[in-house]
Amino acid sequence: MQEFINDLLKNLESYYNKIVDVTPKLLLALIVIVLAWMIAARVKMFADVRLKKRMHDALLATFIANLLKAVLIIIGFFIMFRIVGLTSIASSILAGAGISAFIIGFALKDIGENFLAGILLAFKRPFSVGDIIESTGVKGKVIALNLRDTQIKSDGKDIYIPNAVLIKNTLINYNRGGFLLQDFTVGLEYGSDYNKAIALVKSVLEAENDIVKEGFKNVVVISGIVGAAPQLNVRYWVKTDSMFSDGRIRSEVLIAIFTILKENGFVIKKE
Repeated sequence: MQEFINDLLKNLESYYNKIVDVTPKLLLALIVIVLAWMIAARVKMFADVRLKKRMHDALLATFIANLLKAVLIIIGFFIMFRIVGLTSIASSILAGAGISAFIIGFALKDIGENFLAGILLAFKRPFSVGDIIESTGVKGKVIALNLRDTQIKSDGKDIYIPNAVLIKNTLINYNRGGFLLQDFTVGLEYGSDYNKAIALVKSVLEAENDIVKEGFKNVVVISGIVGAAPQLNVRYWVKTDSMFSDGRIRSEVLIAIFTILKENGFVIKKE
């Protein structure tokens, strides 16, 4: 029994000595990672401001600034590994070898995929901040391109779309240099005076101050027929603004068109 107690005390003493030896390293490693995080955040803010002043693309500038932050944080983690004596882990991550690296790589596969997709989006630039985009049924105004996702705003809600989704699926950009194309279809009664209806709708578009007239072609045509109802297709351009999602302009145009058609004896048909 006495021998067992002595062995236990020796083991406890050994563990205590190891903890005492490693504690300063752990504290130093913690300080290093905190400093790395703080420096990375400050560099990101500085780079973001400077790049936006020098570059015409705010989306790309923000992405590069976020990338610099991520690189500095990763460097901080590798320094931390060296301080606490886990250089083998750092080496395995760098080399991409070992079971642990494989498991980590598999677990972070989606993050890596979205990160690479973010790089492609940043340099390909299929959209800019303020553009109206749609992908996989989600439509909204681009707010920011992050390392993992793209932030858009729709109906007052922030939506985060993984970058890989935008690369793999069809991406629609409704803007053209800060302008948005809006369109809708109005069903008319068969046998109506279609030329008169087109002229009336065009007069509404001309009278609407928020519709862009110069440099863009606003179109009113009979695009087809659904059931027994000829379809009057209306397409016009408006400036993109911070309140694009409230539908104000679209609502005003629709009300004006419905009113003028009704006043002139036209019957609007669903089909």
